[in-house]
Amino acid sequence: MRISIEYFAILKEQRGCSFETIETNAATPGTLYSELKDQHSFSLEKSSLKVAVNEDFSDWDSTLKDNDTVVFIPPVAGG
Repeated sequence: MRISIEYFAILKEQRGCSFETIETNAATPGTLYSELKDQHSFSLEKSSLKVAVNEDFSDWDSTLKDNDTVVFIPPVAGG
């Protein structure tokens, strides 16, 4: 299945891009993040992130569908 992924903050830095479309068999955002974390050596654990699917906050175990857009949202600091 084809999934579009958007990266922000430290994930964007570690991946070296802000957007990509991949082919995956991951059934859930949690499985997808685990695959990407292993592949790209992301430093953040899933527990410190939020996830959105198609612009709506989502559960890590929700079902992904072909052509979904997934955003992994890291914690942000600001002043």
